[in-house]
Amino acid sequence: MKLTPPMERFILHWGEMGTRWGVNRSVAQVHALLYLSPKPLNAEEIAETLSLARSNVSTSLKELQSWGLIKVIHVVVGDRRDHFEAHKDVQDMFNQVVEARRRREIDPTLTLLRDLCIEADRDAETDPEVKKRIADMLNFLEVMTNWYDRLRKLPNDTLMQLVRLGDSVVKLLKVKP
Repeated sequence: MKLTPPMERFILHWGEMGTRWGVNRSVAQVHALLYLSPKPLNAEEIAETLSLARSNVSTSLKELQSWGLIKVIHVVVGDRRDHFEAHKDVQDMFNQVVEARRRREIDPTLTLLRDLCIEADRDAETDPEVKKRIADMLNFLEVMTNWYDRLRKLPNDTLMQLVRLGDSVVKLLKVKP
């Protein structure tokens, strides 16, 4: 696949941003290439286009599949290799990342905080202020995840309308930024 200068810049920047988000640079670059590609690509095409080792591409593809950001596409034209395609809808891609981060980071934290609240309540040595801080953290995360769950059920276009109303809501509530 021939990359244009804007495509190269996007892929390089996405790779750099990936490292800041805690994602391997190669994984982010493979994702960027698949996002921009007008057709599904096989691992060899990805490796050649990005000048990456085939093993690195294979590992990146597995990681992206675990995040739900790409899917395997089977091409009918006599090619038995797996081809890969990224979600093209930006909002869907964002939702996939948020859901994966929730499963990996937020849900285990909620479970831990719930257990800690029970344990701290039974422990006479734990300072009441410490108990309160743990309970406050649990309450905050529960409120935010419940809010997210409600928003997630909205159709994408409705959610975008709501987001765009944000400035109006802030003005209505007379909240100063």
